[in-house]
Amino acid sequence: MKKTYIVDSTYKDMRFDRWLRVILGKIPQSLIEKYLRSGKIKLNKKKIKSSYKVQHNDNIDIFDLNFEEVVPQKKIIFEPTQEIIKSNEDQIIDNNENFVVLNKSAGISVQGGTNSKKNLIDIFSRSEIFQGIKPYSVHRLDKETSGVLIIAKNRETAQLLTSLFRLRKVHKTYLAICHGELEKNSGEWDDDLIRFDNGKKIIEPAKTIYKVLDKNSICSLVEMKPITGRKHQLRKQLYAIGHSIYGDKKYRSLNSDKGYNKNLMLHSYQIKFMINDKKYNYTALLPQYFRKLLDIKRLNFSS
Repeated sequence: MKKTYIVDSTYKDMRFDRWLRVILGKIPQSLIEKYLRSGKIKLNKKKIKSSYKVQHNDNIDIFDLNFEEVVPQKKIIFEPTQEIIKSNEDQIIDNNENFVVLNKSAGISVQGGTNSKKNLIDIFSRSEIFQGIKPYSVHRLDKETSGVLIIAKNRETAQLLTSLFRLRKVHKTYLAICHGELEKNSGEWDDDLIRFDNGKKIIEPAKTIYKVLDKNSICSLVEMKPITGRKHQLRKQLYAIGHSIYGDKKYRSLNSDKGYNKNLMLHSYQIKFMINDKKYNYTALLPQYFRKLLDIKRLNFSS
């Protein structure tokens, strides 16, 4: 008996062993390696390695295997979702079978850390939304940053969404209020960002597409779409060109305004992605303090 699967464009460049687990469920790596060596799993009628990165329209043939006996099959079903926007902050934007989309407020970490006593993953693990199901973080959002955040409800969904983020198939849009007037109204930042890990210097390429939505001689409202996902990428890039974000205590100029910028004016405004040819588009309303500073600085924003 043979089963044939055709790789969807969503999974392009995903490792084969990861793709197999997304499609068929939890399969031990040792069994995957065994089936590949024996030729019971072939790609385009040829043997492959588990590290092979699948491509759109690849044909996967599986011979004489009953995966239901190896491990219970669990197929992910993504229902079409309708974007839900409410007037209150810290709201649930969407809550479906496989993931929750939250408008995260500033001041709370996504996961626990050295200086984090309260975090969203811990809160959700005790909430009625998950009802004993383990929540999974699939992407980062700084503690000080507000906006769209996705938390998966099962391992399979977490693996899929994490892969989409890694393959840059999740399109993110951020808004920031920064000091000074940016010279160019649009463009691309292509930098080498430096960080240190246990004393070791690490250089990481970082790319962001930006557009100035409004500006004056004092400040600018900037829309940013990061292509890469480096730690503190947007904050570092704005600081590097002399336009640090209002409220940024780590990357700030000496003359930064200290009057009403206690909050970091960086907001994850929108996330877009596609799964099985279905489009998902989530937008998070701006926090009240962000809108207040826009008014004070006389910056216009039309959502």
